[in-house]
Amino acid sequence: MTPALTYSDDQATAYDGVAEMLRSAGIDLSDNLLMPPSSGADQVMAITGKAGSGKTLLLAELYKALEAAGVNIVSGDYESRKKGDKRTLAILAPTNKAASVLRLRGVPATTIHRILYTPVYDPEYERIAEWLAGTGERPVDVEGLTEIALDRAAAFYAGNKSIPGALAAAGLRGSDFITGWKRREEPLDIGFVDESSMLDDKQFEDLKEIFPTLLLFGDPAQLAPVNQSGTMVFEKLPEKRVMNLNRIFRQDAGNPILDLAHALADPDLGFEQFERMVEEASKKDDRIVWGQRVEVDLMARSPVLVWRNATRIRLINAFRNVHGAPEDALLAGEPLICDGIELPLKHRKKRLDLEARGLIKGAQVIFLGDGRKPGFSRLHVMGAEDPQVSAASIVKIEKPDEEEPFIPFAARMGATFLHGAAVTIHKAQGSQWETVQVFAPDLYAAARMGRMEAGQALWKRLAYVAITRAQERLVWVVRNRLSKPSGPLQVDDLRATPAAPLTLDAPEAEDFL
Repeated sequence: MTPALTYSDDQATAYDGVAEMLRSAGIDLSDNLLMPPSSGADQVMAITGKAGSGKTLLLAELYKALEAAGVNIVSGDYESRKKGDKRTLAILAPTNKAASVLRLRGVPATTIHRILYTPVYDPEYERIAEWLAGTGERPVDVEGLTEIALDRAAAFYAGNKSIPGALAAAGLRGSDFITGWKRREEPLDIGFVDESSMLDDKQFEDLKEIFPTLLLFGDPAQLAPVNQSGTMVFEKLPEKRVMNLNRIFRQDAGNPILDLAHALADPDLGFEQFERMVEEASKKDDRIVWGQRVEVDLMARSPVLVWRNATRIRLINAFRNVHGAPEDALLAGEPLICDGIELPLKHRKKRLDLEARGLIKGAQVIFLGDGRKPGFSRLHVMGAEDPQVSAASIVKIEKPDEEEPFIPFAARMGATFLHGAAVTIHKAQGSQWETVQVFAPDLYAAARMGRMEAGQALWKRLAYVAITRAQERLVWVVRNRLSKPSGPLQVDDLRATPAAPLTLDAPEAEDFL
């Protein structure tokens, strides 16, 4: 079957290669023919390419083709026990934010962690889930739910294939119908993994245990995981199992952000020359901003991207200072980054619940206020499908020139958080924001050190990753100054509607370094 879109030669070759892999696994896309899974050798393939090369487009088209062929999509929010011999596909990303980027493009993605664990539903509400999923009859006499509520659930599910979302539309909360979480015991079928440059070897091995057919999508120009010695998992595959997309599609639309990102591939390009390119681009296109200061209003939703940890800590403290945040408490609206879960083994069920709700290492969170119990916080998990969470929290505020972080308040155990007004470029991988601020003095420091990674100047890899986090606008900050806020921190937008667009209007600036 010829794909519906007109692909470039390298995209067409990649599509055909994946189709051949699927055919050997019992799925023929040309005839929409599905066979039971074979017991043959496991298969792993990778599609690589730089930003704008069409990886996500190809992922979306392959998903549509598999769904049209009758393959069931596994979302991680509910799985029917009445599976039969149906073939399945799960589309995964390493973080909530990366998964949400795909969902905004119509691709039903979930996190890798969420697919490792499955929810246990209360039997009363599992009947509704089976009905919505098409494997059961419409339930009658469900306690607390009217026929109108069931209709609302069905209408929601028709437009958005989320069982928890549909049950929420009927007026239920997650705690009403999910009684716990369990480690996946049986393997799945086909897995697509986006942002696979972020995978470490252990995650890769876990995925291969679950998916006999695995397709990775990744950008070889990004930064490898810290513990991977500069290599990415797809770089260890046989050459014939890796297909690279070379043509850059989004440049055809005149995207100045991607123009700058791809200019970094020039081996003769120096840092000063690149900065001149950024400055010239800012004069021609308002999507590039030559920033004389860090704009504090943007930091509550989109962290400043830095290289040095010391810069990150100073920016965070400057953010809190200009907002008048007390040392012994958080203000509603302050951004946090989840640093993991600190719970003993006997609380394994609670750990799984928190992680399944999106509180995994690296998750971006907005503090909404204190919880009902001491040490608990009400949180909004950015990019999560069910973002409102209340959790026992341990918040650590790192201070300049101090070895130990300051803890404004803490439960004895629970989810741990660092402040999220600034993050390292390494931790920003997999995420995108409408506007991104890149702290250029840090990249200049990396350039002066002359460090290399995988044969390329480290500053270029850092700049590439940082620049490609920006969806609409890039602010290249060249001075150690921070604006004053245009108003107090806000959280009302998170409770009702998507975050309102932020502007660069701020009255004054002050030095923070």
